[in-house]
Amino acid sequence: QAQLVESGGGSVQDGGSMRLSCAASGYTGYTYSKLCMGWFRQAPGKEREGVAAISSDGSTSYADPVKGRFTVSRDNAKNTVYLQMNNLKPEDTTMYYCATSQSVLAWNDAKDYNYWGQGTQVTVSS
Repeated sequence: QAQLVESGGGSVQDGGSMRLSCAASGYTGYTYSKLCMGWFRQAPGKEREGVAAISSDGSTSYADPVKGRFTVSRDNAKNTVYLQMNNLKPEDTTMYYCATSQSVLAWNDAKDYNYWGQGTQVTVSS
């Protein structure tokens, strides 16, 4: 059974930094390095929105609100994807989820991802 486990969430002040991690396991029949990894976030009552993604070839994509502040990376030896978040703002406060897909048409379309983590809360106080 494929499983994604996020960690690294918590509370930080406006302008602070935080790194989220997402460890994948149980991908029987899949090669982790060939998966597209995405980070999403979802506030209560709102749709899940794409934050960043990294493809199997290492190319990255970012949502406009986080460009220049967030960096997505992966360590295929550890089956782990990271989201380094710098210069955090109160509007970044919400639940963050990682997800995987064998292939995506649109990196920020949640429907393209088939496995999801349980989420980790990020809170940025002003």
